[in-house]
Amino acid sequence: MTLLHLFDLDGTLMYGSAAPVEISRQLGLGAEIAALERAFAAREISPHQFSVAAHALWSELTPAHVRAAFDGAPWLAGIRDVWQEIRERGDYCAVISLSPSFFVELLLEWGAHAAHGSLYPEVPFTRPVEAHGILTPEAKVTVADRLCEQFGVGRSDCVAYGDSATDAMLFEVVPVSVAVNARAHLAERATHIYEGRDLREAYQLVGAVRQGVEAS
Repeated sequence: MTLLHLFDLDGTLMYGSAAPVEISRQLGLGAEIAALERAFAAREISPHQFSVAAHALWSELTPAHVRAAFDGAPWLAGIRDVWQEIRERGDYCAVISLSPSFFVELLLEWGAHAAHGSLYPEVPFTRPVEAHGILTPEAKVTVADRLCEQFGVGRSDCVAYGDSATDAMLFEVVPVSVAVNARAHLAERATHIYEGRDLREAYQLVGAVRQGVEAS
């Protein structure tokens, strides 16, 4: 029994924050990104519209800003420990996020087998954002299916971890899901609910299920 663990980033691996927020904070643009986040949460703008607006805000962004945002973000404790244990079990772990790929892919350094985000131009920006590269909630399922094929597993072997409406479609197509510090409407769809700041504790909820399956 090989499992593929699929992790959202914003609000899931990162407590109470998101990659665009942390990036914008480095540029002194906290109020501006907060307004965009509110509009996106209210579904007033699409993922592509959000990305175009964020790209415009980040005209002065440098790789040093990105690294500082990543290093200073409020990550859950135990991420690297969980991914190391997943690897040692012979399972797989991946991150699928609507946030910029140049940020999401830094999580490969922590042991993720794969990390997929919305495709932005290289930093510093010299090109516009292209709509086809921006992930949507529906695209999360598409990416998950590609990862299943890559790792030789099926949807029935997947565990999803998320916190918001952008994770709902993925939760609907996998058998095990963990709502991590999630909004109520997503928690209602999850097989497990976790509130806290340590990914090891959320992962243990899934481990208990796996042990029961292996023992039966």
